[in-house]
Amino acid sequence: FAGGAMDLAYVCEWEKKPKSNHCPSIPLVCAWSCRNLIAFTTDLKNEEEKDLTHMVHIIDTEHPWDVYSVNSGHAEVITCLEWDQSGSRLLSADADGHIKCWSMTDHLANSWENTVGSMVEGDPVVALSWLHNGVKLALHVEKSGASNFGEKFSRVKFSPSLTLFGGKPMEGWIAVTISGLVTVSLLKPNGQVLTSTESLCRLRCRVALADVAFTGGGNIVVATSDGSSTSPVQFYKVCVSVVNEKCKIDTEILPSLFMRCTTDPARKDKYPAITHLKFLARDMSEQVLLCASNQNSSIVECWSLRKEGLPVNNIFQQISPVVGDKQPMILKWRILSATNDLDRVSAVALPKLPISLTNTDLKVANDTKFFPGLGLALAFHDGSVHIVHRLSLQMMAVFYGSSSQRSVDEQTIKRQRTAGPLVHFKAMQLSWTSLALAGIDSHGKLSMLRISPSMGHVLDMNMSLRHLLFLLEYCMVTGYDWWDILLHVQPNMVQNLVEKLHEEYMRQNAALQQVLSTRIVAMKASLCKLSSSTIARVCDYHAKLFLIAISCTLKSLLRPHFLNTPDKSPGDRLTEICSKITDIDIDKVMINLKTEEFVLEMTTLQSLQQLIQWVGDFVLYLLASLPNQGSPVRPGHSFLRDGASLGMFRELMVVIRIWGLLKPSCLPVYTATSDTQDSMSLLFRLLTKLWLCCREENHITEPDDTLIDECCLLPSQLLIPNIDWLPINDGIISKLQNKQLVRLQFGKAPGLVGHTVSSQFDAFVRAPGQPKIDHLRRLHLGAYPTEECKSCTRCGCVTMLKSPNKVTAVKQWEQRWIKNCLCGGLWRRMPLSYS
Repeated sequence: FAGGAMDLAYVCEWEKKPKSNHCPSIPLVCAWSCRNLIAFTTDLKNEEEKDLTHMVHIIDTEHPWDVYSVNSGHAEVITCLEWDQSGSRLLSADADGHIKCWSMTDHLANSWENTVGSMVEGDPVVALSWLHNGVKLALHVEKSGASNFGEKFSRVKFSPSLTLFGGKPMEGWIAVTISGLVTVSLLKPNGQVLTSTESLCRLRCRVALADVAFTGGGNIVVATSDGSSTSPVQFYKVCVSVVNEKCKIDTEILPSLFMRCTTDPARKDKYPAITHLKFLARDMSEQVLLCASNQNSSIVECWSLRKEGLPVNNIFQQISPVVGDKQPMILKWRILSATNDLDRVSAVALPKLPISLTNTDLKVANDTKFFPGLGLALAFHDGSVHIVHRLSLQMMAVFYGSSSQRSVDEQTIKRQRTAGPLVHFKAMQLSWTSLALAGIDSHGKLSMLRISPSMGHVLDMNMSLRHLLFLLEYCMVTGYDWWDILLHVQPNMVQNLVEKLHEEYMRQNAALQQVLSTRIVAMKASLCKLSSSTIARVCDYHAKLFLIAISCTLKSLLRPHFLNTPDKSPGDRLTEICSKITDIDIDKVMINLKTEEFVLEMTTLQSLQQLIQWVGDFVLYLLASLPNQGSPVRPGHSFLRDGASLGMFRELMVVIRIWGLLKPSCLPVYTATSDTQDSMSLLFRLLTKLWLCCREENHITEPDDTLIDECCLLPSQLLIPNIDWLPINDGIISKLQNKQLVRLQFGKAPGLVGHTVSSQFDAFVRAPGQPKIDHLRRLHLGAYPTEECKSCTRCGCVTMLKSPNKVTAVKQWEQRWIKNCLCGGLWRRMPLSYS
């Protein structure tokens, strides 16, 4: 195994306060969502009132200092936290049997509220899970070189835990309590909660540990232990149904197991307590991980449930011979692997990547042993973290915390022993691609660890790139956030990754390309932000996202003149006609369109003026920058060779021209040197000439001298506008590239000192104190905005929280961005004083 596989990216700790401070709750819990939000708990100790407040903290991994801390309202210690499959809702449960569901307020990642809940009064919850929604994807690591996404990631047939009419999965959660009860709460579409509670078995017994998993047939499996290694680990099948508007629970006992270490004479009484019990994945109910411990050490075992033939006695064989498939089968737990004696385990984190491995896949597992996601993490009381293979439990990587360094001199060790217990992770979670690990230690401090894609082994650059590319594709297909992959991207990898990602995308079928068209642009933008040589392209990618959105919105406003709608929508027909008619005269292109399809209300047209103005300004900016095309560091450079985007601009210019005939005040405003100049016609003529040079991707020609000369004259004919590019994001990712540990404090934003990439970007962005702009509405907010704003957690796009518009068309535009930004990132509320 390798020691360089893990390193600390950043740590974030609480400010030291004299009167009240954060002390870790026992047990401490944390959860990591597919949107890269981390939720964790601490207790706030108030020395004056001598009481504890049970807090839930939620952070976005890109802005860990911007923590949202809420008094959970739980009367007892919080025992479980669980994100839903979309990463937008959180469950919390406590030692008094109360379960609360938290949702984002106004879709803001740093504002949460408790909406619904359920309870089993006075009965501590020991396990909690959302019901399965029936969506399961399998990753085929061995096919990572295949060209088709369908071969690399396949949809697995998996039934939801419960379905509504028409097969839609029903939302809800299941919890197991300490007294052996299972409780299920179902969220009805009207907002009501149906709750039912049932005993796991007739003979109720204490449940110290439990976990929940799901089967492909829609059933639920619950594993329980009373905490003693001499008692069996019990398994139950739970079926949930709705009968006469009531939730019904049926339970059935499944085969149980005794840990191997208790049947080994040499270790019989060595590990008296089972301290960790986890299914290897929520949708892998046939594989379970167990950890037994004493005061100083632990042992970990991995078990698998298998179907085995039941041997039939010879006497019965003679009476009724068993032929082929008729042999009776039974389910039996078999041990897959076990570790040797380890230091005492303090926390376990399981991988979330659904890599398709079966019990017999240990050989395949060894062949792909460097792939992230095959390992699970074990944290120890000495402060170290080990990554072990999830089936064989062989060591893959190790991280020594500050208190577990092997090179520490004896004096330091003595000081540590007298100072009190060693600092170690009490709760731990792997990211959704297993490339990062978050740990909460006994002081409530959050540590973010990078896990190398090569697991610390020396792999050639191509293999590491292939791993990162494969995981980027996985995030593209699933819609998960890819922040944890960016942790490993070095500036010299960016160009290669962007090109390879584009190549893989172009190999997919047209329908899939259309579905992923905006996500790949957002992904390229986030990659280009990590290298100074590609930073200007970030502006281009965000402008492209904005262009695609405007094009879709404006085209959707067009309506067919007759009710018996033709095969093609007016928007599709517009695209077809504009690509066929290559005339440089805008009015000649207009003649071929049915102008009655473009008729809109005057108020609608006027309300779209800001978006129309952006289109006009951007076209003018692009054409004016054509003579400087030799400078790739200038934003807008990539558009000059992008036939598809130039074609979109050309279509929009035609639409705007027609709308201008209906309402001239909606046209883009240009400052021209001549009153008689038709600016729209001039720009359309030059844009068409440029588009003709690059409309065929495989046959791009250089613009002729006449076009360049005409573009050179533009600044003397029209005032070239300043384009408001997105601000450089204030996130942490670009500060982590030099592999130096970054120390942060909750509630206190770090300075931008040493941000090398952003300094090259400053020429394109507004300086602090200059007027701000709403990037989505294209409205000017003033130097010090008085309206509440929200910003994207990924690209830094800023927009007002509340809509100032009442026109339906603009509300339709704003509705597109209510949950997510253009780039797919989540929103966070900004302080009023932002600058």
